[in-house]
Amino acid sequence: MSSTQERPGGGAAPPAGTSTGPALVARLDRLPRSAVAYAATGIIGLGMFVAFYCNFNINVSFIQTCMQVKEGCTPANAASAERLPVVLFLVGYMVGCLVLAPISDRIGRRPLIATVLAFAVVGSLVTALATTYPVFVLGRAITGVVLGGMLAVGNTYIGEIAPAAARARYTAITFVLCTLGAMFGIGLGLLFTTEAADFPNGLPIALAGPDFAAGWRWIYWLAVIAGVLALAAVSRLPESPRWLIEHGRIERAEQVVAALEERGRRRGPLAEPVAHVDLPEHEKPTAAAYRELFSVARYRNRTLLLVVMWFTGYATVFSYSTGSTTVLTGLHFTPPVAGMISAVGGIGFFAQGLFSAKFSESIERRFWLPIGAALTVLGAIIIATLGDSIGWAFVGSFIVFFGFNVWVPPTFALSAESFPTRIRSAGFGLVDGLGVTGGMVGVLVIAPLVPHLSALTALLLISSFQIVAAVLAQFTPRTRNRALEEVSP
Repeated sequence: MSSTQERPGGGAAPPAGTSTGPALVARLDRLPRSAVAYAATGIIGLGMFVAFYCNFNINVSFIQTCMQVKEGCTPANAASAERLPVVLFLVGYMVGCLVLAPISDRIGRRPLIATVLAFAVVGSLVTALATTYPVFVLGRAITGVVLGGMLAVGNTYIGEIAPAAARARYTAITFVLCTLGAMFGIGLGLLFTTEAADFPNGLPIALAGPDFAAGWRWIYWLAVIAGVLALAAVSRLPESPRWLIEHGRIERAEQVVAALEERGRRRGPLAEPVAHVDLPEHEKPTAAAYRELFSVARYRNRTLLLVVMWFTGYATVFSYSTGSTTVLTGLHFTPPVAGMISAVGGIGFFAQGLFSAKFSESIERRFWLPIGAALTVLGAIIIATLGDSIGWAFVGSFIVFFGFNVWVPPTFALSAESFPTRIRSAGFGLVDGLGVTGGMVGVLVIAPLVPHLSALTALLLISSFQIVAAVLAQFTPRTRNRALEEVSP
């Protein structure tokens, strides 16, 4: 950067290498969306698309997969065979959160994002080539790493690069691409792995049949291709300036911020930066940072609260997101109809992403969980009581998927905001990685109970965990429109 470069608000910028951490953070926090969108919502969003596609692509397609890789598998017993690959996917998720995500606090956000996307490519490749059930399960376990690692490091990155007044909004915009990944995963399952049937018993254009019996492999091959494209995009991702500042790389951070400012100026002059708080001169050793996480009351209490909140919330989320087709089949719907209902739910998921992108910053983060819980319960009641009418089943599924997801983007933002930069990725990974064990409870404990319960009891049981999470969320810190260094010094 030239020593005489014009300063965004007027005057000359300081010579390269003379900026301070607080000054750079102030310059970063006043950037417009046009300056950081390509990184925060473009490249990270593509990575999130891949992660969510890999999560949801088992939802409808597994019945066909199971019948080809597991001896004796039928549509009637596929639900029991699905539990192991789903649970081991969540184990991979935990590895991404608890093992890989903390490493980004030492070596940077960008290298770890590339690493977890590589797991998506390798895991999907193994799954696409699987000829036996154990190999398929192994592929799903490897693939699970991308979801845990991408959520932890990706949301950390967004929190660190987005302006203070728009962190939840940027997270929600990225979540739109997550919903598209989910929709593609479910929709391609219907297209490639179910037979053509008149709507609503199926898709008239569905391709599965004697001449196209391995559509599920195509679903995983597409995951390989998408993962490679996302990896290529990450090569253009700038490192988090806050991470660079934390590690004493002020000159490099200044270069990144200057490049972002240059993008912002293309749409007009930038606002004057306003310094918020002082920053530490350099990062603490990782061991000291972890001791801080558990010894300082502020972060210890936040960690415990967020773990329990995510645990209960994920019990609902994963019961619906990865197993809605088998849950509905366990009630009274045929597999093709259950798949159609889940696909309509995917549309609700997408609509929620658009809604959150516009409104997530309108209220404090913790208030979205009660709203989501109320909608999830409402949708469950509609499916259970009026689901004999396919139209009402579609309405209920739309509301359920909207409700159990509307709280997730602002709460992702909240989790990243709750920890300081020096341990932000580790803190997010810890609460999200331990919290996802609630998803295992949903798959292993709740889902098997569904066939033995009435439709209303089963769906209200699944939804009740989100109500508990909504209560716990009310004890989280206020973070909306506050500087990260103020929320988590």
